Amino acid sequence: MAFREIEAKSLLINPFVMLDDDWALLSAGGVGKFNTMTISWGNMGIMWGKPILTVVVRPQRYTKEFIDDMDLFTISFYSNSHRKALELLGSKSGRDSDKITESALTPLFIDDTVAFEEAERIFLCRKLFGGQQLDASKFVDQSLDSTMYPNKDYHYFYVGEIVKVLEAAN
Repeated sequence: MAFREIEAKSLLINPFVMLDDDWALLSAGGVGKFNTMTISWGNMGIMWGKPILTVVVRPQRYTKEFIDDMDLFTISFYSNSHRKALELLGSKSGRDSDKITESALTPLFIDDTVAFEEAERIFLCRKLFGGQQLDASKFVDQSLDSTMYPNKDYHYFYVGEIVKVLEAAN
């Protein structure tokens, strides 16, 4: 699929729907080795004078190794017709299987990182901040600790500057 680059400030989107209802893939790595995982939590906005996406990754996720090692990562969004692929990519580990081949999505290498040709929108991000683990003692609402983290596998936060937005050219 062909993509066209657009300005982040020209987007007319609802991040609440995109992240919570539609889901996305967080991908990192390059041509030789990469991984992806489904996400439904994150933030979009302005921080440090830059357009940013913030994502969170649990410590046991294989993708964490890639986002820790790389300067770039992508967040990509898909139509509902790819829901089964996103379910698979969120439920299996790339450590244990070739889940990307199984998903039937086509890797697309962009500026030394990876996304997928089937995406409707791709955010290419340069990591500005990463690797800070959530500190459960800072929860004001302590019920979040027991409901969201029964295994105490607290997320790591990553803030990426959106350096490129690509939309599928139909």
